[in-house]
Amino acid sequence: MAEFVRAQIFGTTFEITSRYTELQPVGMGAFGLVCSAKDQLTAQPVAVKKIMKPFSTPVLSKRTYRELKLLKHLRHENIISLSDIFISPLEDIYFVTELLGTDLHRLLTSRPLEKQFIQYFLYQILRGLKYVHSAGVVHRDLKPSNILINENCDLKICDFGLARIQDPQMTGYVSTRYYRAPEIMLTWQKYDVEVDIWSAGCIFAEMLEGKPLFPGKDHVNQFSIITELLGTPPDDVIQTICSENTLRFVKSLPKRERQPLANKFKNADADAVDLLERMLVFNPKQRIQASDALAHEYLAPYHDPTDEPVAQEKFDWSFNDADLPVDTWKIMMYSEILDFHNIEQGNEAGEALTQGAVQGNPEQAFA
Repeated sequence: MAEFVRAQIFGTTFEITSRYTELQPVGMGAFGLVCSAKDQLTAQPVAVKKIMKPFSTPVLSKRTYRELKLLKHLRHENIISLSDIFISPLEDIYFVTELLGTDLHRLLTSRPLEKQFIQYFLYQILRGLKYVHSAGVVHRDLKPSNILINENCDLKICDFGLARIQDPQMTGYVSTRYYRAPEIMLTWQKYDVEVDIWSAGCIFAEMLEGKPLFPGKDHVNQFSIITELLGTPPDDVIQTICSENTLRFVKSLPKRERQPLANKFKNADADAVDLLERMLVFNPKQRIQASDALAHEYLAPYHDPTDEPVAQEKFDWSFNDADLPVDTWKIMMYSEILDFHNIEQGNEAGEALTQGAVQGNPEQAFA
């Protein structure tokens, strides 16, 4: 059984196996703390994400289970990959992934990006989205800080904690405001993979300009800023609005015409502006899809239809509508972790882990 070591990071107890050393904090989110570490088994740097108190409520248990299932299922060069997972004696969950040196948010705040970097980063974002969407998954929270980049300019999308199935009834406030698609603000319920294309378009614009395209102070101001550039929503979009209050607000806005994006992005070439025009469209059904965007002339230097894979099978969302108690989510989580170790370490290791779970405390199965 591996030994657990405790360390205090930003006042938070990190309780990890001795396999991981040299902990350094790299980020703090609403649901957990992320540290860099060295994997003694592989001698490679890794990121260790602590999910704090994952079994404190059914909602948090379900969210953690969803992220674990997604990380196990999504295997693609432009998606962050899970290398290890364990539950500590204090019953916190730790995800271990590859470590990339920076993220797009930090990069954008440090220097302007040259054209070839913008093209390559956008290409990789869309390549990842093509795969994710083919798996029946909507990321929902795509933003520069969720796009990791290493020194070779390899890019990986991370943080699938908010990801959801395609086209259900969805809740409204999910993605960070600047990158939030208008249909989320307008309907708060039905939306699909196109919300990620909108977010990618906002990120593309930010790479071109060096600053956020729609920096709204609140959701009302956010929508108003969008209409200043893209004009008043067309009637077919307005007709989809469910909320009377939202409909009243949209109709109260002054009528505006869509502004040519070439006037806004004067230093960008025509192909860049054309692709951006196709990504930032009010009607989500008229927005360009990831697969078509990859084939756009702007991305021609990198486009390779033989190397832009789709998922082999759709993600199984059957658990997503389940209203289960914490103890049930916990059992399901242990089962997923055992399955992960079976796959990663081979049946012999998996059987040993399973026997540990049956014969002793469940935590011992992953120690």
